[in-house]
Amino acid sequence: MMNELSLHIIDLVQNSVRAKAKFIEIILVDDEKRDEILLVVKDDGKGIRNDEIEKVVDPFYTTKKKKKVGLGISLLYQTTLQCDGDFKIVSAENKGTIVFAKFKRSHIDLPPIGNIEDTLLSLLILTDSVDFKFVYRKNNTNFVFDTRKIKKFIEGVPVMHPEVMRVLKKYIRDGLRSMENKTKGGNFYAKSKESKNS
Repeated sequence: MMNELSLHIIDLVQNSVRAKAKFIEIILVDDEKRDEILLVVKDDGKGIRNDEIEKVVDPFYTTKKKKKVGLGISLLYQTTLQCDGDFKIVSAENKGTIVFAKFKRSHIDLPPIGNIEDTLLSLLILTDSVDFKFVYRKNNTNFVFDTRKIKKFIEGVPVMHPEVMRVLKKYIRDGLRSMENKTKGGNFYAKSKESKNS
C-alpha cells in the first residue's frame, strides 16, 4: 500500500526510466482554493501500445517479465477514484506517456503528499542517466527543480558527488521552506529582517 503521494511519484518515474525515457517532467499542484491536488508525470519514453493502456490499471497486469503483479498504477487509479478524483493515461508508441491523476484535496481518504525533499533526492538516485524537471505549485507559489540546469551549472561534476549532493539538499530544503512560509502569509526571511530592524 502506498500511503503517500510521493511514493506514487517515485513509482511513476521508475516506470518512465524502464520505458527508456531521457527526460521526465513531474508536476504536482496543491490547490486549496479549488480543493484539488493534481499530479502529472510526462516522459519521452517508448510509450504504451493502445491495446495496453486500459490494462495498466489492472493490478494483475504487468509488462515486467519477472513480476506477476503490477500494483503501482492500479493503486494510483484506485486512490483517485476513492478521493472523488480523475485518472487518465495518454500515450503514443516511441513518443512518450502522460499520466494524469487528480484528487479532491479535502477527501478523508486522501494520502498525505509526503516528504518532497526526500522524494527529490530519491529521484536523483533513480534517474542517474535521465534528466527530470519537478514543478511543485502550492496556491500561488512555485518550486522548480531541473536537473538539466543543475548539470549545466556544475559543468561535468557528477550530480551524485557528495559535495554536489550537500549543496542540492540545502537548495531543496531552503526552496521548500521558503515556499511553505509564503503560503502561510508571508516570506519568513523578509519577516526575520523586519523583526531585527524593529
